[in-house]
Amino acid sequence: MTDLHAAQPSYPRAERADVVDELHGHRVPDPYRWLEDPSDPRTEAWSAAQDELARAWLDALPGREAFAERMRSLLAAGSVSVPVWRAGRAFFTRRDPGKEFPVLFVREPDGTERVLLDVTELDPSGLTTLDSWTPSPEGDRLAYQLSVGGDEESRLYVLDVGTGDRVEGPISRCRYSPIAWLPGGQEYFYVRRLPAEEVPDGEELFHRRVWRHRVGTDPDAEDVLVLGEGLDRTFYYRPTVSHDGRWLVVTGSPGTARRDSLWIADLAASGEVPELRRIVDTDDGYRVGAEVERDGRLYLLTTLDAPRWRLCVADPERPERWTELLGEEPDSVLEGVQLLDSGDGAVELVALRTRHAVSELTRHDANTGELLGTVPLPGTGQVTSLTTVDVHTDHDRDRLWIGWTDFATPPCVHVHSRTDGRTRLEQRAPGTVDVPDVHTQQVTYTSADGTEVRMFLLSTTGEPDRARPLLMTGYGGFSLSREPGYAPSALAWVAAGGVWALPSLRGGGEEGEQWHTAGMREHKQNTFDDFHAAAQHLVDRGWTTPDQLAITGGSNGGLLVGAALTQRPELYRAVVCSAPLLDMVRYERFLLGRTWNDEYGTADDPEELGWLLSYSPYHNVAEQTDYPSVLFTVFESDTRVDPNHARKMCAALQHATSSDPAKRPVLLRRETEVGHAARSVSRTVGLATDQLAFLAEATGLVLD
Repeated sequence: MTDLHAAQPSYPRAERADVVDELHGHRVPDPYRWLEDPSDPRTEAWSAAQDELARAWLDALPGREAFAERMRSLLAAGSVSVPVWRAGRAFFTRRDPGKEFPVLFVREPDGTERVLLDVTELDPSGLTTLDSWTPSPEGDRLAYQLSVGGDEESRLYVLDVGTGDRVEGPISRCRYSPIAWLPGGQEYFYVRRLPAEEVPDGEELFHRRVWRHRVGTDPDAEDVLVLGEGLDRTFYYRPTVSHDGRWLVVTGSPGTARRDSLWIADLAASGEVPELRRIVDTDDGYRVGAEVERDGRLYLLTTLDAPRWRLCVADPERPERWTELLGEEPDSVLEGVQLLDSGDGAVELVALRTRHAVSELTRHDANTGELLGTVPLPGTGQVTSLTTVDVHTDHDRDRLWIGWTDFATPPCVHVHSRTDGRTRLEQRAPGTVDVPDVHTQQVTYTSADGTEVRMFLLSTTGEPDRARPLLMTGYGGFSLSREPGYAPSALAWVAAGGVWALPSLRGGGEEGEQWHTAGMREHKQNTFDDFHAAAQHLVDRGWTTPDQLAITGGSNGGLLVGAALTQRPELYRAVVCSAPLLDMVRYERFLLGRTWNDEYGTADDPEELGWLLSYSPYHNVAEQTDYPSVLFTVFESDTRVDPNHARKMCAALQHATSSDPAKRPVLLRRETEVGHAARSVSRTVGLATDQLAFLAEATGLVLD
């Protein structure tokens, strides 16, 4: 183990204030509340001192240049997306070697390709990101959304695809807004927040509405309000329009609650303001995603009576009468469907399921749901997207485009032909990359309450030949699934001789909605127990030892590793905690926090406060405890999770730890002008280099 500093580093002084809240009979100390305010001069000084300490430590780490070079090499593979077809035009993104971000291309019917949107050309500073894009049905216009500095605020623009000229924009306050074009490309439905001056203080990130907008008109003066007035302030909405322009379907949910409302309107029978009928209410307590497909039926993907999801269909004129088309399966999760109409009268439905987080594709009769066969896939990995040609494209109607990746395969595109039943690689990631020879396997272990949990393992050996430095990550929340996907950080770690692990924790969606509910609210401890059990299994099997075991997680995964290090500090040697949620008593007071109370619970309720206090990392820091090495990484423009969580936790750990700071430091690494999500390749390399080098030094991993 390298001893980086002969002298013990000195942590910046952080005043411990006598702040105690009385909540439902609980005395809840909060000595670092002043660190919630980034503009407080004490916070500014403390943060600057933390910056200096972290940079001095991280810059001196051995092997960091080797990690940086390996990350640059692996990211040089680039990426390519499946085409989205509109009237013979194919829209897709590709990131070539040397590019900081993916570039949006259009391929014309004659096969020529041209750049449609390159954010680096728009902003050479690298601070602008492309959040989303949606072509009109005729493919002659494109709505796209940009954010600057990581704020995810999504300013909306429209451009002319033929000329590349901007037609309108920016339209502000369009964060997380889907775009539903009407035929003709003159109008669309979209989601936009109310102006800040029209909502109560502290609620500026909420109060979304669905609007009808005509291209070129003033959105503030002429947009037509469609939906949202009088509904929960935290509602998110997803409007879609059928290809013929007749049906508007809107799904919505309060915050991230896993229960939906569903509305439908016959636009042909409505005036300018659609007459929406609500056919599902959030009080019904289940998930549903719906849209009218090209065959004229309303497709409903739902957890109603099916926690692993099923597909129903209905006549949009009688949308309350559902008929099951694809039933729930006991050991896989239905993720989505794609209609494949070859134009010869035989219409098939391709179903995407994940079996223990691994993708599978099956073919079904679109009328009866009868299983017709499978779609061959390249291996054990993840289907990222499925597309077919649209109704205005008259070629390649028997083809299915498949976005594909696995832990060692950069994002690429395969094509399945219904005619010959074969799946072929159509477009690989554009860069040449030397991917290390990695053995991937999925193992099963038992959690504290006897539940079987699955875990992916990446290694060079396939079986434990000796105890090695091991890096484990996880998420376990919001019904999100962690599936096989190209992982440069994992590959760099394994190439250096380590082992990498990803358990499918309860709280995620890997085994359906019941798996999710078993790791949320009063059951949240199950997520942490699954993580601890995974670590113990890896130690017991001889893969690693507690002194060689590192963990990392971000966002809800930051909460995961924050709970792990406070609950079982002896089990983990080093921790990277990124953009974390850590103060579970006050999390609702900041940014998007109040949209997550269905997932975690609220401190306003006496019983739910008890759940939160039982595991809240900030409130479970114990003095004179031998804590692991900890690196917090935060992003000052994060508009989802407030960086104050990491500031407060860092101060608490620096005060409480009995570990030698020269050997087990607690550090805070900050970045400015970057947020919770998309970032440039160079920033990705910089962050991963610091994280991997920090964990490698702590666990004894050496990258030559």
